Amino acid sequence: MPLSFVVVVLLPTVVAAIYLLLIAAPIYVSEARFIVRTPTSQPSALGVALQGVGLSSNQTDAFAVHEYITSRDGLRELNQRYDVKQMLSAAGADPLSRFPRPWEGRSFEDLYRGFQRYVTVGYDATTGINTLRVEAFRPQDSQALASAMLDGGEKLVNRLNERAASDTVDEARRVVQEAESRLAAAQQKIAQFRNREGFIDPVRTASAGSELIGELATALATMRAERSQLAADAPSSPQLAIIDSRIRAYERQIAQEQAKIAGNSDSLAQKLTQYEALQLDVEYAGRTLTASTAAYDNSVLEARRKRLYLERVVVPDLPDKPTEPKRLVTLLGIFASLLLTYAIGWLIYAGVREHQQM
Repeated sequence: MPLSFVVVVLLPTVVAAIYLLLIAAPIYVSEARFIVRTPTSQPSALGVALQGVGLSSNQTDAFAVHEYITSRDGLRELNQRYDVKQMLSAAGADPLSRFPRPWEGRSFEDLYRGFQRYVTVGYDATTGINTLRVEAFRPQDSQALASAMLDGGEKLVNRLNERAASDTVDEARRVVQEAESRLAAAQQKIAQFRNREGFIDPVRTASAGSELIGELATALATMRAERSQLAADAPSSPQLAIIDSRIRAYERQIAQEQAKIAGNSDSLAQKLTQYEALQLDVEYAGRTLTASTAAYDNSVLEARRKRLYLERVVVPDLPDKPTEPKRLVTLLGIFASLLLTYAIGWLIYAGVREHQQM
């Protein structure tokens, strides 16, 4: 047997066999499956855009959960519940599988990098189901870590919901508050106008003044007709002077009432113009408040409709036997890889020798 075959194939295989069969610690794997979804099936504009490049909004939300689970923030939150270092360095764990390995430190950064060896998160684009796979040296540790990581992902989803809802609803609430302030200011201006001018509704006052002028004009026309009739029948009647006096009084009264309604800067027409402008502001502010209130209600409903949910399809299981490492399969793979490497090297060496002899 060539020495090179022993060095390249047999010796590494024997070392791997000793490690896998005698030293490697059993590893328990806990798996969980979950989905991230919204209660509505209608995609948003962003979802349509993402689908155009091959991604759906649910996929991006699921990937956000993936990133958080395997992130430093996720590990910090996990450390608040469990002693992750102690779990990954349990008694009986071999030096090459445990944390820290001989060449690793014990800092948080080393823990973060080493922790990636024990966690795998995958996504099935066909079914939309995410798979979380956590390895540990004790079955209860793998189950506890998987459950805690799902809890962290669910908290992330809830924070995303709260942030999206607060941004949308707070903006709508701010618009409602502005509309309420504007309506209150417009109503205050009308109240000040009424207190200053001394009447409640200038429109009704102007209507009453017009009716009074009409009544006076009717009475004046009647008196003028009577005077004409009396002047024709008795030109020297003493009643003519009395009727003329009454006619002049009615004419003065009509002129005064007309001056109140229109004719100068302090007339009712000018005040009515100011009142109508203030009333228009109140009506516009009221309509704005109604529209903004409806928009606020719609934003609340929309925020609830677009909430994300992390649904656990399969909860983390408690493994009853170790599934890693796959000793025989791994050993056969190592032997086959070394044998293939040796064969390729031997062919290259044989080719070089043949070329030199030629």
